[in-house]
Amino acid sequence: MPFTSRLLLCAAVLTGAAASCLAQAPAPRAMGLYGGYVGLGAGASKYDLRSGPGSFALDDSDTAIKLYTGAYFHPNLGLELGYLDLGKARRLGGSTSARGLNFSLVGRLPVTTQLDLLGKVGTFYDRTNTQGVGGYGMQLGKASGFGLSYGAGLRWAFTPQWAAVLEWDRHRLHFADRMADVDTTTLGLQFSY
Repeated sequence: MPFTSRLLLCAAVLTGAAASCLAQAPAPRAMGLYGGYVGLGAGASKYDLRSGPGSFALDDSDTAIKLYTGAYFHPNLGLELGYLDLGKARRLGGSTSARGLNFSLVGRLPVTTQLDLLGKVGTFYDRTNTQGVGGYGMQLGKASGFGLSYGAGLRWAFTPQWAAVLEWDRHRLHFADRMADVDTTTLGLQFSY
């Protein structure tokens, strides 16, 4: 799916959630919140990195793991904080790893009483490390910084407190040689309280 289509999908879900905010909202729980949650997800990451000369193999996919928490300040809008380990890409005769913290505005659009569309946009603070064979026009070393993150997903509440969540996210990260995207697709469990 092209970049523009993905960004439009995320914007559409957030716009739908914001539009539904205009409707009559149920009474908030304690401290003005409409419910908090914690979640754990795992899946695949895909790095968009150069591999150097053709003699070096490139494996740009690995396992991604995320642990997150959030709360809704409106029935359809909330904030989420998460830690992500994006695994490693093998390139330049070595590896590139990335991990960091994500902070996002989350919108949800109920499709049925148990199924929600999710959209999120926010920032990702990354820490990356590139190791390998130097001298091929790519810089090795560590980098860090803030970048854009956004994503979309589906949430299926199979009980009032437990839900399965399928998400796709894109994170713009700082690497020693350039800025690049890392996409993740994860499936996980979410507990609401």
